[in-house]
Amino acid sequence: MGKLFSRPKHRKAQGQRPASAAAVMQSNTSSHPSEVGAGEARRGRLASMPETLISPVHSDAVASVAFVLPELCLSGSKDGVIRLFDFNKQSLVGTWTGHDSAITKVCYGSSCDRVFSASRDKTIKLWHQGVSQFIQEFVGHSLVVSAIHINADSTCLCSGSRDNTVRLWDVESGSCTRVNTIPQNLVTDVKFVPGSSLLVQTGEDKEVRIFDLRSLEPVFSFPKKQYIQMCCDVTHDGNYICSSSNGFSGNGCEATVWDLRARRMLQELRGHHEAVEACTFLPRAGPDCSILVATASRDCSVKLWDGNSGSTLME
Repeated sequence: MGKLFSRPKHRKAQGQRPASAAAVMQSNTSSHPSEVGAGEARRGRLASMPETLISPVHSDAVASVAFVLPELCLSGSKDGVIRLFDFNKQSLVGTWTGHDSAITKVCYGSSCDRVFSASRDKTIKLWHQGVSQFIQEFVGHSLVVSAIHINADSTCLCSGSRDNTVRLWDVESGSCTRVNTIPQNLVTDVKFVPGSSLLVQTGEDKEVRIFDLRSLEPVFSFPKKQYIQMCCDVTHDGNYICSSSNGFSGNGCEATVWDLRARRMLQELRGHHEAVEACTFLPRAGPDCSILVATASRDCSVKLWDGNSGSTLME
């Protein structure tokens, strides 16, 4: 997916280049190819879908993407630009600039129809379509903002940084309502758990932590992994978590599915040969269907997994 948005600078052997966070997006629309069962994936439904090549819209590598229903993709790049792209019309519908450094993460508040961006300039900005200037700025981190996520009703924003802090922000006022500092906890990702008062956070200390949003204190940590945890995702029912690992030459390089209710590891997804930079749950065809996980790695591959059995469905 990264090649759709950025001009490639360095290629791997045979014209490949690493899959990054820009390689995996999630959709909830019934017409989107992500909403398939494991059997459909095995039968090749995904493989038969045509690939669409789109001219680059960024001048540097894409760092983050977010799917905006029903046909829009939000992207943030190292070029410092945030763009909104319409896949159906194959055209740009929004562009925002204003950060002083590279974009690290973007997310979209569906209930408020607004765009959030985090940057290496230590700030988070809030944008609205049709308005070129940011309409809110969240200032407080002392180092790169490495993670952001918005809650379901778009009233609370969570952020994480290389300054070892996790912060909660009031979207309307831009004020920081809670902050938690854990030494050596360089944050890589944060996700609200739907239908609960919990937050998931991954970091360079190799842990997957669960926070209580009411106090922003950690209430549980899964067993520490061997390598840095690069990112995380949560199923829509809030029952399962996925995290992905750094690594090299097949050491580490796995994604892990965690059962949040039982507070245990459900499955390790092994098959990548380099760091897994992105992981996301795909919507299931029904409640009794297998958990579907998509991963993207520096080994230039994107894989689709059965999260229950750990088997690879497609790559």
